Amino acid sequence: MTYASTDAARTESTGMASGSVTQIMDADDQSNHKTTTTPNNTSIDPYDGQPSLATLVDPISHKTIDNSYPLEVSSFLSLAQAQKLLVQVSPKIAANQAAIAASEYQTDALRTIDNPLVFARVSASAYHLDQDIDLSTLKNGIIDGVNNRVDSVIPPIASLPDLPNFGELVGERIPDSYDLKRSGSTTGAGVGVVWPIYTAGRTDALTSASDARTQEALADSILDKNELYNTLIERYFKAQLAIIAAYLREDAYDTLQQTDHMAERLFEEGFISRVDRLEAQSALADAKSESVNANNDARLAMIALQRLLRTNYRIKPTTPLFVSSRPLPDVSYFQDLALSHHPGLQKVAAKRAQAQQLHALSDTGYKPTVLLYGYGQVEKDPSWVAGISASWKLWGGLDKTASLASSSAQIRQADLSEIEVSDNLLLLVEKNWHDVNNAQSRYQALQSNVDLATEVLRLRRLGLQEGVNTTVDVVQAQTQSLKARTEQAQAANSYVQSLAALMQSCGTPLAFNAYLNAADIQLPTLYTEQ
Repeated sequence: MTYASTDAARTESTGMASGSVTQIMDADDQSNHKTTTTPNNTSIDPYDGQPSLATLVDPISHKTIDNSYPLEVSSFLSLAQAQKLLVQVSPKIAANQAAIAASEYQTDALRTIDNPLVFARVSASAYHLDQDIDLSTLKNGIIDGVNNRVDSVIPPIASLPDLPNFGELVGERIPDSYDLKRSGSTTGAGVGVVWPIYTAGRTDALTSASDARTQEALADSILDKNELYNTLIERYFKAQLAIIAAYLREDAYDTLQQTDHMAERLFEEGFISRVDRLEAQSALADAKSESVNANNDARLAMIALQRLLRTNYRIKPTTPLFVSSRPLPDVSYFQDLALSHHPGLQKVAAKRAQAQQLHALSDTGYKPTVLLYGYGQVEKDPSWVAGISASWKLWGGLDKTASLASSSAQIRQADLSEIEVSDNLLLLVEKNWHDVNNAQSRYQALQSNVDLATEVLRLRRLGLQEGVNTTVDVVQAQTQSLKARTEQAQAANSYVQSLAALMQSCGTPLAFNAYLNAADIQLPTLYTEQ
């Protein structure tokens, strides 16, 4: 086939290394030590089994990525292998894993908030003081005070001579100002402890709220992963459909080449007119153009699959399109699966848990906080202090009543959201279930069209040889045959895509593989596992 020759290179199956990655290198390049990025910062060297980290350039974004390890992948991939690879190479999944890890670490950090806090203090300082202190006010105050005291103790006697001014005598010994100069150094050390022995449940509420945020991040990660699985199935089997369409166009072109050759001989022998000959040539030219277009479409579909799996070489799908003739289980079975496994409901439950913990936290607004504390100096003659303290909020800060009302409204919002999400899921499952059944019946109904078109084409070609039919009859029969076979392949793809959508709406995307393995109808595929 023409489009098969557009592949960058053909690789041999070398197995698949385990681990989470966000980039892979071409398995053909055996001369290079291939390395790929790992979001969990681990690496494996396939040559000696020892960790070996490296830095690579992502083949799609061309960004430099640290902490990488080798991953060798065959370009011939079954769907199961592609699913396994997708989890390893998807940057979105790796980013979600990092978000989950960050939330888990935050929760771990909150778990120790009630533990005793022990701290040490060490200080060393040097000082120099140079200050001119004004003592005049102090001096005058002392003089007045002494004089008033003397007057109150010794009453005035007229016969006695004047007594000396005792205030002035004292004041003469006190200067009007004093120049203070001091310098030196001090050192100190101590150990203290603070232990919150009662926080009214605040710590438990904060930790539980953080746990609920982790569960929400996990639900978001599952939603993204399920969506990526569905995208993979869409691109994988669209590539298969495009390959089948290219094959059918190539087959039609080959058939019209034979018809054109036969028309040329019949024209040379005078059995058909020049118009019939030109019609055969025109049909052949159209078939060639359609074949080239189909080959390009197949190449583009394979590139889309390549981009999703982040390889720098073309991915060749080996799992064929399929249809199962067996009826699906009743729709209620899938609806029960959705209500039990869909991560959308898990996300709503996580939201409700967060609201409940915020409600519990708001309810502790006026409850006390009790602390044990102690501090001791590390000196020759140490001093220490120890005690217990309790504190209450009397007024101010967040309004407890409003906070409780807010968290209660959030709980109600989560409860109502769960009802809405459940209703939407049940309706979505019902729609996808009917889509699968419709595609199944459509495929089976088209089989009679394929059989009829194939037989008509055979008879028209025989009739052209016998001179009963014209080249136009053969071209029309060929067109109908191509249309019937293409429509049936499209119906098979519709069945596959609807089944994948049904499994995703149930929250069990990998259950798709069980239906794939049990299918009793498989369409041809160009590539097979190596």
